[in-house]
Amino acid sequence: MNTTSALNVAGARPLQFPIPANVYAETVVSVKHYTDRLFSFRITRPQSLRFRSGEFVMIGLPNAEKPIFRAYSVASPAWDDDLEFFSIKVPDGPLTSELQKIEVGDTVIMRQKSTGTLVLDALTPAKRVIMISTGTGIAPFASLLRDPDTYEKFDEVILTHTCRDNAELTYGQELVAGLESDPLIGELTGGRVTLYNSTTREESARMGRITALIGSGKFYSDLGIDKLNPETDRIMICGSMHMLKDVKELAESLGFQEGSLSHPASFVVERAFVG
Repeated sequence: MNTTSALNVAGARPLQFPIPANVYAETVVSVKHYTDRLFSFRITRPQSLRFRSGEFVMIGLPNAEKPIFRAYSVASPAWDDDLEFFSIKVPDGPLTSELQKIEVGDTVIMRQKSTGTLVLDALTPAKRVIMISTGTGIAPFASLLRDPDTYEKFDEVILTHTCRDNAELTYGQELVAGLESDPLIGELTGGRVTLYNSTTREESARMGRITALIGSGKFYSDLGIDKLNPETDRIMICGSMHMLKDVKELAESLGFQEGSLSHPASFVVERAFVG
């Protein structure tokens, strides 16, 4: 499955409920379904919205008197005219069960504040940054990979993406493949971005959880790099709860320290998407 729809608002569905106060009401401009579990969509961007690449916003649908909002990383960079999101489909999810049905021209609502820990300002400068993701945890890195500031702060970027099946890796593959042709940051990215994929269920060229691949040394030998070192490397982590816990412990065992906007350091974790 890999289907795309683009803007044509003639058939937009009418709103079921009034738009709540103090939220943005934006229009869906494109939807792309990657698998029966994953899809991306783009909405119009409010003129007044400012955010750092890597941050998330709270989005919902105008389908109830008190709409449900959930945290979604903005996958588009801070300079983009639209807002892009990458979402899982949960059949009985309070929001995603309906969100996965959105069509071009529909309305998505969004709270007015952005926040998050996966921002460049929470890291001190270094030679290399490793962005470690599972599933839709790749979304904030999609934003950061298309931000010129990333290439001003780091010489090299390694993006890891681990999913159950090969088809679920497509979003990241398309993202990285399009970097060098990007009119804004293409000339900055040449030879500086490496994508490191693995699967945990379907057979692929590289099998295993990222922590196992790093722990066994295969990660280093595959990439031809030295062991992660807080003197030269920075780590950003987003994905499943178990991965966050395991990579955080791994980073700390190697001497990395968790950073924040008030105290930048050598690694950051986004915990907004886990229970």
